[in-house]
Amino acid sequence: MNVQMLVVLAVVTACALYASWSLAPAVARRALAQAALRLPLPGFMARYFGKVVLRASAGCGCDGCDAPPSAAREQPIRIHRRPGP
Repeated sequence: MNVQMLVVLAVVTACALYASWSLAPAVARRALAQAALRLPLPGFMARYFGKVVLRASAGCGCDGCDAPPSAAREQPIRIHRRPGP
């Protein structure tokens, strides 16, 4: 194997891991994060997996924000009727 193949292998592996983590359900991410927290990890990885565990167990429907679920407020649905023909 030459260096170019090793670089391509590393990039493809990283992309596959990122895609599978992003598309995985919250339950699977929480289980993987809890398992990863049992390993000796660098500080930034432990903080990230800790946030994943807390966010996924909070029951918040929003997976992308760091706000606690109590900060979310209800928004009314407004239906605008079109005028008839």
